[in-house]
Amino acid sequence: MRHDFTTGLMRKAVLGALVLCPTLAQAADFDAFGTAAPELVAIEPNKPDLIFELGLGVGAAPAFPGWDEYAATVSPIIRIERLHIPGVIDIGGTESEGGLRFAPSFAVQRERNSSDYEELAGLDDIDTTFEVGARIGYEFILSDVLSTEVYGQARYAFGGAEGFVGEVGLDATARLTPQFEVVGGVFASLAGDDYIDTYFGVSERESVATGGRLAAFDPSAGATAVGVKVAARYEFIPDTFLSASAEYSRLVGDAADSPVVDLGSEHQFAIGLGLSRRFSISY
Repeated sequence: MRHDFTTGLMRKAVLGALVLCPTLAQAADFDAFGTAAPELVAIEPNKPDLIFELGLGVGAAPAFPGWDEYAATVSPIIRIERLHIPGVIDIGGTESEGGLRFAPSFAVQRERNSSDYEELAGLDDIDTTFEVGARIGYEFILSDVLSTEVYGQARYAFGGAEGFVGEVGLDATARLTPQFEVVGGVFASLAGDDYIDTYFGVSERESVATGGRLAAFDPSAGATAVGVKVAARYEFIPDTFLSASAEYSRLVGDAADSPVVDLGSEHQFAIGLGLSRRFSISY
């Protein structure tokens, strides 16, 4: 009898321990070996390796650098928000991270047919110029709403004009809502010898062809303009954006002193509207 009674008590103790041990282990957050149990953390899905934006912009700008008549413009919109190449580069990702930024840079200058402008009769024609390069910046996050970016961009021009052109600047971005942001900044434009000579120079031969109306002028490489710009961007449906921009620049240095600009204007304005869409790729 005593043996049966003792055995019954032991069975009850074991059953009670089996019931209580999981509860106690959970409450104390310990595993069966007496060590702290690891906390369960949800694993976030991997970021896309490439996040980019493609679109098209239309607007108005001077018919060619230094002129006071305006023409319609059409330009691509290309932005890279994230670029990840394993073991090589990992930049961008979210708007709150800041840091290094990279994007391609494109520009197109319309042709200049001197016969279309009585004032320029005698000057050489300039074919359409295409500019291709890259933009690199570094963004500093100041708050949940405000950030600043220091950037530089360089492009190689070919076609009507050849050589290097560039821009350095400082932008401030205000993300007023998750869908709406405003960017404003200041910038300075630069150009190499060949490029600036094509648009702002007058050769001895051209001076003679104009009957002496335009004096010979040989500009040097350097700063061509300083300016301010503002742009707004609205995500009106997910991953689809409507943008608007306005820019004012004033020609400086040899560009401002050009006889061509004397006939045109050193004050240059540009406006634009754009529509673009964001794409994500994982590889």
